[in-house]
Amino acid sequence: MSKPKGREGMVYSTNPDFQFEDQKPVAQVDLPMSSQKLKVSLDKSGRAGKVVTLVENFIGSLSALEKLGKDLKNHCGTGGTAKDYEILIQGDQRKKVVEYLQKKGAQVKLIS
Repeated sequence: MSKPKGREGMVYSTNPDFQFEDQKPVAQVDLPMSSQKLKVSLDKSGRAGKVVTLVENFIGSLSALEKLGKDLKNHCGTGGTAKDYEILIQGDQRKKVVEYLQKKGAQVKLIS
């Protein structure tokens, strides 16, 4: 049985009013791209062997994340998604993604 993302440590609570809280805080203010410290990596775990370029550590609102995801998909000319404060771009697009994010002013770390 798979566990919902972010709930690996939860076993049981005796409190009948317990509400599980996500571990990632929701940002109220969008950080400018010059203040973003993003990580770009290649990932294929849990994706039936398909490779995706993963952008992590985005700090900002969900709408800003979705806009950046859309811009990256258009720049790379491929599909993808933005969810759980991560951006997934189909295929090995690390070089294009890093160049685009650096052009926008973000600090980018490429993880091999």
